[in-house]
Amino acid sequence: QLAESGGGLVQPGGSLRLSCAASGRAFSGYSMGWFRQAPGKDREFVAGITWSGRATHYPDSVKGRFTVSRDNTKNTLYLQMNSLKPEDTGVYYCAAVDYSLRSPLSNSWGQGTQVTVSP
Repeated sequence: QLAESGGGLVQPGGSLRLSCAASGRAFSGYSMGWFRQAPGKDREFVAGITWSGRATHYPDSVKGRFTVSRDNTKNTLYLQMNSLKPEDTGVYYCAAVDYSLRSPLSNSWGQGTQVTVSP
């Protein structure tokens, strides 16, 4: 099971740090990713990280602003989001991903955490 937290309301230009706590599975053996879904839009890839944390992958829309990291000793995935924009608004989810670091292994999603970027 995966549980996202850390979302909230922030002004444009602000920062948030999301967390994803994993339980019931061998977290350290999986590459992980962050995804988001804005109202009326499809879920989209935001960030991916290998099981070791040595490689990461981002779409151009967040590159240079978002940083994904993980602590395998705490079974936790993080997403540091800086210079937030209104278009970053959405529900953020974490998931195990495949070798591409951008495709989820499952269609099962947690509750996610809401991020709202607004003046």
